[in-house]
This record gives sequence, C-alpha cells and structure tokens, in this order.
Amino acid sequence: MAAMAATTFMACGPSAPQLGKASLDEVIAAMTQEEKVHFVIGTGMEGFSGDSAVIGETKNIVPGAAGTTYPIPRLGIPAVVLADGPAGLRISATRENDEATYYCTHFPIGTLLASTWDTELVEHVGQAIGNEVLEYGADVLLAPALNTHRNPLCGRNFEYYSEDPVVSGEIAAAYVRGVQSNGVGTSIKHFAVNNQESNRMSNDAQVSQRALREIYLKGFEKVVTEANPWTVMSSYNYLNGIYTSENKELLTTLLRDEWGFKGMVMTDWFGGADAVAQMEAGNDMLQPGHDKQYNQIIDGLKTGKLDEAVLDRNVKRILEMILETPRFKGYQYSNKPDLKAHAEVTRRSATEGMVLLKNDKQALPLAEGVKKIALLGCTSYDFIAGGTGSGNVNRAYTVSLLEGLTNAGYVLDSELKAKYENYIAEVNRKREPAKDNISAFLPVPRPEEPAFSAEELKALATKSDVALITLGRTSGEFVDRTLADFNLTPAETKLLEDACRAFHAQGKKVVVVLNIGGVIETASWKHLPDAILLAWQAGQEGGNSVSDILSGKAAPSGKLPMTFPCRYADVPSATNFPAEGKADNLSLTDHGVKKSEVKDWDYTNYEEDIFVGYRYYDTYKKQVSYPFGYGLSYTTFAYASPTIAKDNDAYTLTVEVTNTGKHEGKEIVQLYVSAPRSKTLAKPEKELKAFAKTKLLKPGEKDVVTLKVDAADLASYDEAQHAWVVEAGTYQFKIGASSQDIKLSLNEDVAGQTKTVNDILKPQNSFKRLGNEK
Repeated sequence: MAAMAATTFMACGPSAPQLGKASLDEVIAAMTQEEKVHFVIGTGMEGFSGDSAVIGETKNIVPGAAGTTYPIPRLGIPAVVLADGPAGLRISATRENDEATYYCTHFPIGTLLASTWDTELVEHVGQAIGNEVLEYGADVLLAPALNTHRNPLCGRNFEYYSEDPVVSGEIAAAYVRGVQSNGVGTSIKHFAVNNQESNRMSNDAQVSQRALREIYLKGFEKVVTEANPWTVMSSYNYLNGIYTSENKELLTTLLRDEWGFKGMVMTDWFGGADAVAQMEAGNDMLQPGHDKQYNQIIDGLKTGKLDEAVLDRNVKRILEMILETPRFKGYQYSNKPDLKAHAEVTRRSATEGMVLLKNDKQALPLAEGVKKIALLGCTSYDFIAGGTGSGNVNRAYTVSLLEGLTNAGYVLDSELKAKYENYIAEVNRKREPAKDNISAFLPVPRPEEPAFSAEELKALATKSDVALITLGRTSGEFVDRTLADFNLTPAETKLLEDACRAFHAQGKKVVVVLNIGGVIETASWKHLPDAILLAWQAGQEGGNSVSDILSGKAAPSGKLPMTFPCRYADVPSATNFPAEGKADNLSLTDHGVKKSEVKDWDYTNYEEDIFVGYRYYDTYKKQVSYPFGYGLSYTTFAYASPTIAKDNDAYTLTVEVTNTGKHEGKEIVQLYVSAPRSKTLAKPEKELKAFAKTKLLKPGEKDVVTLKVDAADLASYDEAQHAWVVEAGTYQFKIGASSQDIKLSLNEDVAGQTKTVNDILKPQNSFKRLGNEK
C-alpha cells in the first residue's frame, strides 16, 4: 500500500498554522494536495489485501478499533479513533506484550432497547456506553444503527430498533444524546435503506419516494434534527440505481439542505466504488482507506473531474469533527471505566425491554414455593448475549440462564445440567474452526436439541416444580436468516410438546424463554406453554436479568417494536426478500460491478411501499400472532379521562393511567392517528405518532401521561406535488396499549397544510406498489 503508507515530512516551522489556533481555512491552505487526499480517506487496515476484509480493525492507538483518521502532525492534526458498535464498544480485549485486559460491557441489543419504549432509560444506557468510549481512548462510536425492520429475516435486525420510524428515531436520538454527553461522537447508520445483508454491497434497493420519506428516512431525520449526531455513515447498497455513498441527492440535498445536518459523513467500511463521486456527493471521509481511492481522487484532481474546492469542503468538515474530539482536546483516558457499575446498568435496563407474551393463570412470576427448576434447551446453558459481526462486544463474561437462576437461589437439576453441558461440548468439539477472519464473524449454528424419552421427562416433572425451556437464535452481519431459522426446528417442537405433556400431566407449569435477536414464528406453538417471556439478547448480564423477571424481582414492562406474524408468508415483503441465507458477496475487488440482475440479490423491489409492519397488518386486516406495541405485565392498567388541546400547530393529549392490579408495574401508552380518507393517497389504517412510559406504579396508583404531536407529523408525502401534505378533515387520535388494543379515541378537526420539498431520489425503474393498484 505505497500510497497509503506515505508520511508527511514537511518542516514543522513556526509559520505552519496549527489546528485549533489558526482558522480552518488557514490550516487547509497549508496542506499539500497529497495531504488533503490522504486526509479524506482512512489510514488503511492492518492485513488488508484488497480482496475480502469488511470488518474494520486497527492496531494503532486503540487496538481492535475499527479505524483511524489520517494525522498531519506538522499542522497539529492528530489521528482520531473510530470504533464499533451499537451494543457496546468493540475493541480488542487483550494486547500484545500487555497483561492487562480491556474488556467492554456488552449492553442489550438495539431491539431490546427499543422494546423498553423508554427514551430516558436508553439515554442512560448511552451515557454508560459513551463513558467506555471515552475512557478507552476512542473518539467516535460507530452507532447507533436504525435501519427499518422491513423483514424479520434481516441478519442485522438485532442491531436495529423497529418497523416504525417514530420508535426508531426517538430511541436512536436518546442513544445519541447519551453517548455524546461524554464529549465523544456517534455515527448514525446505515444511511440509508440497508435492510438486507444478502449482497449488501451491490444490491439495489428500489423504493418509492413516498416510502423513502415516510418509512426509511423519517427515523434518520428525527435523530439529525433532535440529537445532532457528529457523523452519519452511508450504507453499502445502491438506492434507486445509485450507491448511497455516491448519491448527492441523499447526502447533500436531503441530509444537509433539507434537514440542516452540519456534521461529517463517512462511508461504511469499503463502501462505494467511485471515490470522486463520493467526494462530490458529500461523503466526506472514506473508510478504512486504500490505494485505489487515493489514486482515483488524485487522478480526478489532475483531470479536472474533481474540483479541489470540493475536496477542501470535505477536509473542513472532518477538521470540524476532530476539533470536538477528546483526543484533540488532550483528554487523558484511563483505560479503566467502571465495568462493575455498567454491568448493573445493563442488568437493570434489560429487564425493562423484555416482553411478556403469555402468562396464563399467573404462571409468572414464579410462586414463592417454586424452587426446583428443570432447565431445558441448549440455550439455557449457552446464553446468547447479542448478535455477531461488528455489533459484537469483547466482554469478560456472559451470565447464562443456569447461572442467573442459581444466583437467584433456585435449585437446578445436576444430572440434567451435566447432560446438556456434555452434549454442547461434544457438538462444539466436532465443529470445524473458522477458516478465515470473515468466517469467524459469521453466526455459529445453534446445537440441535437433544432428545428426551417420555420416561426421562416424567421423572424430571416428578422431581421439579416447573420447567423452563429456552429457545435461541443467533444472527449477524454478512448473512440474512432463513425461513428454517424463522420457524422452530422439529426437535424444538418435539421438546416443547413432550415437556408440556409431561409437566402438565402432573399439574406443573412450563415457561418458555426466547433468547433471540429477531422475530420467529410463534402462532403454531404458543398454546402449549403456560408463559412465554421474550428476553431478546440482553447483553452480558442476560441470565441475571431474565431471573430477575422470572422471580418477580423486576416486572416486565417491554412491548413489541415490531409485529410477530402468524406465518412468514404473511409478511408484506415476503415475496421481495432473499430467504435463502446466502452469504453476502464479500469481495472488494468487484463490488459495484453488476454481473446479473437476480431478483432480491442484485435488486430488491419494495413493492409493499409504505405498508410495512402494522401499517400492513392493521390496514389489510391480516391476523397476527402478536401485534405491534403488544406486551403483558404482572399487573393490569386502566385508561381514563383523555384530553386534547391545540396550541399553534401542535396537539397535546393527556390520559390518566391507573394500576388496577396487585403488582407494581409500568405501562407504555401509544398514540396512533387515523387520517380522513384521501381522494389521492392510500393511507394506513393508523400510524404511531407518539408514545410515553409511565413511572413505576404501585397498585392503585395513577399517572397522567402527556403525548404531543405536531400538525406537520400528520402529513403524508405526495409524490405528484413533491410535498408533505396534511389533508384537512377530522382525524382520530387513538390512545392504546398496542396497535390492536385501542383504549380511547378523540376526534379533532385539523386544518390542511402543504410543505413542498425537493423532488429527489426517484426510482429509475417502475414496479408494483401496494396501495397504488389501478
């Protein structure tokens, strides 16, 4: 990497302007053209051969961090450190010739955080994550990730938040505020429409302007306008025929001109193909940096294809970011964040996002006399902290459910424990080791569930008070899930059926714990157990967090940020999503070159349009297993005394929520709005516009919840007018406990308004669109 290895040897005399003392224009004027080009690309990646590296790592400054910026010491410009990721800082836990460890806290996955519907809590988690970023010497955290849950099989849904842009935007904004309160930066990603891992570096997402504006960009807009992230990361994919990192309409016209973003844009690692086009588009920094990009930009400057003023503009944006960093400000990081305190943060926060899906006859919390537990399912003994790939965290430990229950004072069957541990060890022994760095980042298949005879289960039921069965799913970067992963395996189904039969025959209950990162099929088997707890992937303290819920030490208060369909075929994007689980094209030498036009691989048509998730199921009256916003509690709540008031162009609603049960609990109040029927636009039956979580309510205690909606948030995007349009008429403001459990409704007459925006990001090909049938 000759070009990338170039170093600045110019004299550092008293006349050289210094960053932070001289103006930015003076610093840029003092840079050579070669320095500028180096500066807008990263410093390369250790071991990168130019062919197949896609997860960043650098051994400079902070070992294991994703990358660094290019330093120019003579001008006082340091290298700053960029590090993954959403569930906690990802750096190397050990270092050469160093006996110390550098473990980071694995916090709950993004989907669990979204399931809390609690922006204050998420901000608190962000503060803890940001503290580790600061104290381990990183400057920008490459998070949060807030792509839409378009399809349940997306491999990285565990990093993302929701099928709804309001939930995604509000949760991500809270995360950004929390992290950046430490004086470190964030990079919101992947901008935009990065909704599948299959062929992610060459797939063309073909999306209508309306679906883009209303679904896939709205969450990002919320974060940009409400939380001021330092940076935005462009995605790998094409969007309507143009790479996002080369798309000026996306990165400049929309992001900067319409939304007012003032920060820096960087690529995802090795994203895009044309470095000159990226510079022109407003993609300021290319990471991690390699020779081809350097040469393309130098050639572009020589031929006049790239104006040096554009390069200077991008350099300036990077310098503005560097000025804010702890490294530039000389912060003396300790390498000793308070990991013990952060473990408590992850343990507590995880309980708030676990969703109680079923609880017949108060099976949970476990009764006081229940002590002996038959712990079934391989995942009970090998708990999943989070997903794989760049979203993983190098942590010191993961608390299994076995350990969590033991810590809580429950008695676990030792023979059963030995059977599972020996079985899992044997399965792992037979696995072939990863052949390369990429394989090491791919999800490892879960062990097949071992068989139990009827006699074995009868004996377990006889000597146990209750059965707990954990079902696990792992997913991650590079590959999407398969239909087989969405459904239960035959062995899992048999275990459920046989255990429920044996335990119920003796009048004992069965509880299922779902240790998963994405939606699975539940409709065919949810009638079997007495209770189902959706624990998601709760980070390194997962076993303790689940035990806190099961024992009643903590009460479940999470609700679903997505819909659980009855069948995969019911998903509106099912016919326009790759369900084979084929690995991403990992080559970096030929991505960007279209070799074929294979549906859902080379291109994906978003034919469901705006009807994503509950917008589809509720509008088209499709039965679901569990609706958006759904979640039970150990108590019950009553809604009463709704009010609505208009103040200028905003509507404020209040509702009184009372705990009518016998346990403490929190309720998540959701505000949906149904627009009047439109003559020109198909509209969802209802859309989420606001939400709030009550304080912890004791039995009989009340809380008045306030929900606010701007009139502009009632608008739909009209492509014919290229405008946001609020149609005049009577709107229904619906206060509910889920999208299908509306408690109260208020009508309000709303005046019409129109806001014209840029006519950009048009599809280059026509395709069918749900709701636009002629």
